Amino acid sequence: MPKIDRKDRKIIDILLKDARTPFTEIAHELDVSEGTVRKRVQRLESEGVIRGYTIDIDPAKIGYRCVTLLGLDTDPEFFLDAVRALGEFEEVRWVAKSTGDHMIMAEVWTQGDAELSEFVQEKVCTIEGVKRICPAIILKKMK
Repeated sequence: MPKIDRKDRKIIDILLKDARTPFTEIAHELDVSEGTVRKRVQRLESEGVIRGYTIDIDPAKIGYRCVTLLGLDTDPEFFLDAVRALGEFEEVRWVAKSTGDHMIMAEVWTQGDAELSEFVQEKVCTIEGVKRICPAIILKKMK
């Protein structure tokens, strides 16, 4: 397990708020050199603490008015195959093995309700071993 100190945590917190924060700005806030920040970030990346950088998109502004959390349950012998199959669909933004109400959770973006229905019927329902599909449409993301 990587050793993470207070400065590493502060760097991570800053990058979580805005992954585009310049290293010079982070260095100023931590009262260290830009080179120190760069080396720490490179170490955090090489150790797998920082796995990548991303952007936060408003799906509706790029044509996806229906964002859905999809819960799935499968027969146990088809579980891993179902996770992999779900991850292959372009509508699926992420897929996770989970505990609780459903064995698998996924976030799905479609242009609307009709496209969501088509996605579920023509793609998800064709995955071998799927027993139950529970979509929950996100009305408004609060945080």
